[in-house]
Amino acid sequence: MTLDLTPDQLLSTTRAVRKRLDLDRPVPRSLIEECVDLATQAPTGRNRQRWHFVVVTEAAQRRAVADIFLRALPLATGHPLTERDAWRMNYAAGSTERVFDGLRHLAANIHRVPAFVIPGVEGRTDQAPVTVQAGAWGSILPAVWSFMLAARARGLGTTWTTAQGPLERELAAVLGVPYDEIMLAAFLPLAYTIGTDFRPARRIPREHVLHWDRWGKPGAVTRAAADGP
Repeated sequence: MTLDLTPDQLLSTTRAVRKRLDLDRPVPRSLIEECVDLATQAPTGRNRQRWHFVVVTEAAQRRAVADIFLRALPLATGHPLTERDAWRMNYAAGSTERVFDGLRHLAANIHRVPAFVIPGVEGRTDQAPVTVQAGAWGSILPAVWSFMLAARARGLGTTWTTAQGPLERELAAVLGVPYDEIMLAAFLPLAYTIGTDFRPARRIPREHVLHWDRWGKPGAVTRAAADGP
């Protein structure tokens, strides 16, 4: 059974869920399999279908994976933030602090999450040219997003994390994944959500991201954009 959501509602309310994961309710295997079936309907480069989904629900294996997540988390650093990054991150008052508060909650309870989903894609892109990277990521990201949408429709919550990155090789060993052949793309905690009343997020205005016919200064609407086609 799925939630009564329109396509627009599904797309705008599939949020990164951290604090509202139900840590005490197991997720049926059948629901996860349904989500994977829908995920593999996503577009894929040259129809190669190189995607894989490793699902971890067994207690001892979850503890081992959770331990890697916790040790990798402080090692996962991003690129330096720009002034515009800071403005975007704080456009909605308190949003960034809520994100980090949710991350702290997730880290403190990661061992209680009933299921982990680790998507992978065949072929490593560590030293690959951008066209190869685009093809690989373009073949796994749509599938994972479809998985997350399917999960939301079934009352489940997820959040895309990349904390596995610094210890990807160790995680691959624990999961029995051939590291030289498979790139682990993300780490998704999965659980039922506490309530299903998620709302659209407050984002920066369209004029800061939409460019019409040519690149425009962020925050400025070009004449073509203002007038329409």
